[in-house]
Amino acid sequence: MSLRGTVPQPRRRDDDSGEELEQSVEDEQYAIFPRLVSQGNATLVLRGCGIRDRGRYKCQVHTSAGVHEAHVIVKVEAPIRSLTLKLSRLSGYEEMMCATRDVYPAPDVTWATEPPSSEVLRPTTRKLPDKQTGLYTVESRMRRLKGLSEINYVCKVNSSYGTQAWTASLTERELHGVEGQGLTIPCHAPAYLLHAPAVSWSFATGGGEVDEHILAYDSASGRSEESASPVWKSAGVRVDTRRVSSGDGSLMLLVPHHSEHSGLYTCVYSAPHHTHTEHIDVVIAAIGEKLQGDLYPSHWWIVALVVAVVALVLLAMLVHLKLKDVRSKATKSSNEATELYTVKETAVDCTLSECSPLTVEDNNEHNGHKSGSTST
Repeated sequence: MSLRGTVPQPRRRDDDSGEELEQSVEDEQYAIFPRLVSQGNATLVLRGCGIRDRGRYKCQVHTSAGVHEAHVIVKVEAPIRSLTLKLSRLSGYEEMMCATRDVYPAPDVTWATEPPSSEVLRPTTRKLPDKQTGLYTVESRMRRLKGLSEINYVCKVNSSYGTQAWTASLTERELHGVEGQGLTIPCHAPAYLLHAPAVSWSFATGGGEVDEHILAYDSASGRSEESASPVWKSAGVRVDTRRVSSGDGSLMLLVPHHSEHSGLYTCVYSAPHHTHTEHIDVVIAAIGEKLQGDLYPSHWWIVALVVAVVALVLLAMLVHLKLKDVRSKATKSSNEATELYTVKETAVDCTLSECSPLTVEDNNEHNGHKSGSTST
């Protein structure tokens, strides 16, 4: 049996086994096994496979029974090995940047927010191949949505062959605490990260580029790592490991200090092909320091405004009732005066016969007596 193919004919490598034929063509290595060919196995091995090895391969086998031909389509993929998502301000405004490098073919990128936003997302995605390797660097940018705080930005990358799906998400928030009082810094994993996740915490002050490790816990192995720094030992930092697998990796500071524990905390939830990052800007107020106004956004003006409006309404009602009472008394006095004046005027003007029933009766009796005397 003889073997023919569209790749260069290999030549025998001088070694003791004589089992392998090998030839180097443009730094590409091909290998076949002659002893297996006689048994019907004409497998071709590509060593150091690169994207230039992709394509359609043809194999011809000549036997006494005739010629057998087979075609194989080889797809070469440089898989996604990492996916990053961060907030960038280099372009003059805040934007989310999602990136992966050294991949082939160029993957597809999609964006989403949690909770969903009514605003249309308008990302800009660039896929740039390397001139030497042909591998792609993919960068996708999207402006941060205005007026929406603590929203979760989600970047999804799917390979062209559908063999991989990576997800990265990012949330930013602010938190305030008081020195010496326990503080819980929240960190919650999204639903797609609830399968044996790991959580890690780091810290940076003053916009430092290098984060200081605080602690880490892997729910799959049960292994935990904590910083030996006295800064964190004194604060009594810990994570409830029983809740990490259910998506709650919140960090507890039992005794936070103003100068040592104010800064940017980073929580990273991770699982194979998935990461969720939360940046929490924490401000710890010193003992006796006024929190209102300087550290906390003041909402007391709303309460004061409501109280003022209620007071004005009550005052207006009291004034109205007072005026109504005064008017009622004035009207009653006026009516009484009018009635009294009418009575007095009637008493002066009326005649004796009209105003005094007793006098009239007496007159009638007098007139009766008089009439009787006259008749007699």
